[in-house]
Amino acid sequence: MKKLIVALLISGSIAACGGGEQKPAEEKKEEKKPDVLAVDNTKGLELIGANDCTTCHKIGEKNIGPAYTDVAAKYEATQANIDTLVNKIIAGGSGVWGAVPMTPHPTLSKEDATEMVKYILALKK
Repeated sequence: MKKLIVALLISGSIAACGGGEQKPAEEKKEEKKPDVLAVDNTKGLELIGANDCTTCHKIGEKNIGPAYTDVAAKYEATQANIDTLVNKIIAGGSGVWGAVPMTPHPTLSKEDATEMVKYILALKK
């Protein structure tokens, strides 16, 4: 009986001290900025392939126009830059990457052009 009481007292003491286990301190949650780029933007890639984009652009090397990786390196993925690039795709333009003008794509919707731009900017290394 004495052994049982001693065992209970020892168990109670260990339990009262926390049993040596320490609870991890709560981590502060960092406030995340919403990512304007889709994590897996297959729609953007499909739209690029379905349009005439690959005539002038390649993913990793310059063709007639700049490589998509070069565009991604030049522009931060901000909403302002996305809007600028969307408008440039739709309206066309020249002078940023050389003298060869980019063909306008007036029938492309802003939503589709946005998906394409988000795919391109996600290629940033």
